Amino acid sequence: MEGKTISKLFDPIELNNIRLKNRIVMAPMTRSRAIGNVPNDLIAQYYRQRATAGLIITEGVAPSLEGLGYARTPGIYSPEQIAGWKKVTTAVHEEGGKIFAQIMHSGRIGNVGNKPGGAAIMAPSAVRAQGDIWTDTEGMQAIGIPHAMTTEQVRQTIEDFANGAANAIEAGFDGIELHGANGYLIEQFLNPHTNLRTDEFGGSIANRVHFVVELVKAVSSRIGKERTGIRLSPYNQFNDMALYDEIFATYDLLTKELNKLGVVYVHVIDRSALATEEGKALIAAMRKNYNGAYILNGGYSVERADEVINSGLADLISFGSSFIANPDLPYRLQYNIPLAQPDVNLFYSAGAEGLVDYPVATEKVA
Repeated sequence: MEGKTISKLFDPIELNNIRLKNRIVMAPMTRSRAIGNVPNDLIAQYYRQRATAGLIITEGVAPSLEGLGYARTPGIYSPEQIAGWKKVTTAVHEEGGKIFAQIMHSGRIGNVGNKPGGAAIMAPSAVRAQGDIWTDTEGMQAIGIPHAMTTEQVRQTIEDFANGAANAIEAGFDGIELHGANGYLIEQFLNPHTNLRTDEFGGSIANRVHFVVELVKAVSSRIGKERTGIRLSPYNQFNDMALYDEIFATYDLLTKELNKLGVVYVHVIDRSALATEEGKALIAAMRKNYNGAYILNGGYSVERADEVINSGLADLISFGSSFIANPDLPYRLQYNIPLAQPDVNLFYSAGAEGLVDYPVATEKVA
């Protein structure tokens, strides 16, 4: 067809035993529409509209009350939440899409105003993040002081993730992604500035990676490694995460361990890494270490996506904010239709505006 882009991005791919219609992944994005932390019809409509992605990864979903950090973010620890997510997965599957739940524990990023029932802010160590966070009750508030988890609480948190993963499968998800990026709990364990522990989960690189290994083992044993993915962001400084000397060695070891565990994919936010030669080398080393599906994210165009797919550096590419204002993003990319721009002021508001009111392309290719 005239105007159609010929690109591997639009080719189907097998994600273990899950067939995806293209290599375009909708990246997880917090949207803050879950009133009472329960997914609703509005959220189901939002994901239904975007089901032409090869794979949708949801916004971060808390595996426990303690895992909540932001206002109006959904969980997957109650029967009401499981029922709400069933509406979402049914909607996406009715449109022929595939969807993974991103399971996210915010760790030290939170405020008691966003913690129902007075749940604690829990982290590897009592290291407070600098910055403010929105609460619906009191507006912007300072990020709270976290409680350093006991070894027993670490083990309970691993069990919470496993339970959340099992609940996600019960709710109809095709799999789950562990949120190990952007300065939340998993990355807080990996980073020596936020992990000051002296037990088996802290100290050496191997001990800090050990938390992730135990977490992946627990989730995989519950739902299967073929339904377990993970997202990582080496060199990330978001959420007051400081850089450290052992970043290369940490993620080099971690991807070797993930390869042994056989997770279905590793999803890497590469933008910060690609700013340095060491970071570029790490992205390539992680790919070499890991034999499963490798997803890259970081402001990719179709042309740049093709470069990394053709070179073998990636298998799939995830797109974030461009999916917000372009529910039919794969179609627009394939037919070179200009992209609409999202209203950033409505990213985290409570209603339908800025969520489900973006139109599909009026221009249709004959």
